[in-house]
Amino acid sequence: MSTPPPPINQPSSSPTPFSFPPEYSFPPFFTRQTNLTTHHAQLIKWASLVLSYCRYHRIFKLSLSGNGTTTTSERDTTELFFNRKINRRLSLPDIREVIDFLRKDNRAEYVTSSSSFSSTNTSATGMDGTPAAAGGGGGGDIVWIYWRTPEEWAALVESWVDATGQRGSVLTVYELVEGDGTRGTEFHGLDQELLLKALNVLVKRGKAQVFGQEDSLGVKFF
Repeated sequence: MSTPPPPINQPSSSPTPFSFPPEYSFPPFFTRQTNLTTHHAQLIKWASLVLSYCRYHRIFKLSLSGNGTTTTSERDTTELFFNRKINRRLSLPDIREVIDFLRKDNRAEYVTSSSSFSSTNTSATGMDGTPAAAGGGGGGDIVWIYWRTPEEWAALVESWVDATGQRGSVLTVYELVEGDGTRGTEFHGLDQELLLKALNVLVKRGKAQVFGQEDSLGVKFF
């Protein structure tokens, strides 16, 4: 069964806090269920929660090591996988299993080029009292969360290009994510690396050309 798309929540600027689902307050939700059917349902709910949470906060990358380091598009997993009210935490191997579940549906991807985060997690423990071992499915510490896939972002960009008459125009990547012309669009403020993934979709379709140096990339739409 594929992962259901995340619901559209209020934007991150809203004063209303993210609304966690009822199961987030149930201790068994944080412990791997032994029954296969129940465990599959558990994975579906966790996957849906990850997508919804990241979409609400416009998070594009998660740090699985939970080391507290954050950037504009990169968050650790402290709040998402640790419910302080009931003192329950999803173990790192179980987190990776959720990520792998998302990967099968093309909703997550490990960031293989990142080396700025340590792979050691000394604090994560399962709620059965056992320590959470590193690993648990492979991959790095940083993972893309595709609450919109690169293909979906590409469709949004292409729609904006058509609506604003940008065919044949040349724009910088910075203008696309930070310029006044895209203010109010969903891709305004998008992680630039993710935007490049989306633009590459358009390049492969013959709809765009990306050129220039890393700090001054431009794109022409056809």
